Amino acid sequence: MNTLFEALQQHARERPQQIALTDGKRELSYAELLDEVEKLAAQLRFLYVDTLALYADNGIGWVISDLAAMSAGIRCVPLPRFFSDAQLLHALRDSDADALLADDERMLELCDWDSEPQAICGCSWKLVRRSGNASRRLPPHTQKITYTSGTTGDPKGVCLSADSQIAVARSLMQASGAQAQDRHLCVLPLSTLLENIGGVYAPLLVGATIVALPQAEVGMGGAAQLDVPRLLGALHATRATTAILVPQLLMALVTAGEMGAPRPPSLRFIAVGGAPVSRQLLERAQRLGLPVYEGYGLSESSSVVALNTAQAQRVGSVGKPLPHLQLRFADDGEVWVRGSGFLGYCGQTAPDANDGWIATGDLGHLDADGYLHLDGRKKSQFITAFGRNVAPEWVERELTQHAVIAHAAVFGEARPWNVAIIVARPLPGVDVQAAITAAVAAANRELPDYARIRRWLFADEPFTAASGLITANGRIRRAEVLARYGERLDHLYMETST
Repeated sequence: MNTLFEALQQHARERPQQIALTDGKRELSYAELLDEVEKLAAQLRFLYVDTLALYADNGIGWVISDLAAMSAGIRCVPLPRFFSDAQLLHALRDSDADALLADDERMLELCDWDSEPQAICGCSWKLVRRSGNASRRLPPHTQKITYTSGTTGDPKGVCLSADSQIAVARSLMQASGAQAQDRHLCVLPLSTLLENIGGVYAPLLVGATIVALPQAEVGMGGAAQLDVPRLLGALHATRATTAILVPQLLMALVTAGEMGAPRPPSLRFIAVGGAPVSRQLLERAQRLGLPVYEGYGLSESSSVVALNTAQAQRVGSVGKPLPHLQLRFADDGEVWVRGSGFLGYCGQTAPDANDGWIATGDLGHLDADGYLHLDGRKKSQFITAFGRNVAPEWVERELTQHAVIAHAAVFGEARPWNVAIIVARPLPGVDVQAAITAAVAAANRELPDYARIRRWLFADEPFTAASGLITANGRIRRAEVLARYGERLDHLYMETST
């Protein structure tokens, strides 16, 4: 038994009536939560489930299912609802899931498995099974397979042990000053590793209350849609003391506060991560009295690596490394992390042999007081303001498969949506403006919402090696393109407020 379930049993024994979990309509005490988890775990064991895919909205059922899988020693694959159909199918196949637990018909129809849906104790969800034996391609001790939002069309499955997840949760519990009186509002999807560990496991360790409302009730829709009044209303109504946000959500709260919206009075700790946060935004939040603390992490380190806290904060940094981790820096400044590391990717038996050290792909440094500062990304992948990873080459490939688009350069780092600079290819008898508009729309239909192009502009001239905008073999020189078009791209964001 791991320390998370030891804590659950202790809370159920010592404070059985303490509310552990609520969805706004139903409440479960710690004694009731433990009972529900044990019942579902027993059912999953009885059905000989090996790897459980979980596709559901935030709520009591999601938390129980996730905990039951861990209790039963079953691998769990949280499926993000903002993934495209192709990405969801890839995750099912890549993870070798032999069971799917879903709260709606979308996934049941999409996976097209032969078995009849089975009822699951304690909820109206359905479980379907895949026939055939698992290929057992997963690293030993894998308990969770988390899929990032994807640096290509096929996101990688990161294999994590239960121990590594709980190690991060324990460090977060200490760093955030978590207490039994806390009420944590889950704003991000629970399928997001950051919310799963920081918003479920950490509060449960200390005996706090988790408020897991459906995403629509906290104003969230898709990967990049937000109803600000609903989010503010949820923070007030639930008396939330803690929450985890991505930068775009923080921007919305700060803007609303500057326009006169009252600050949720109960909040004592707002963790912000998933993408870079501007210093100016953090300073604006501080002026409003919002208790905002920036952090940094990656799935391969079981989520959070560093975090600012009430006791140790330096705006402009992502905080000090969590106590269970070690950092080192490569000659080029790349950050390497050791501790609570992943076991490998799906299809691999183990990560590259580096004595437990993980290359993050981020450039950074520690200051004299031990705060981690990030200096940029090593490669071209960017992270949107909603915390979704996007490889521009992936989106550009979708765009340039249309004859009217000769080249495309995509940008969106720390922005709420993506933009493109497009080099048109003139075609006889074709209205180029209309054709490119149609091509962008067609490409967007093949992409999940966080990777789509919202606005675009025409390039002034073709991208050529001579102009310095592409290499000799045709690769985009992103820094040069951004230097030339950055101001015009900024205007696209100013012209469109949502």
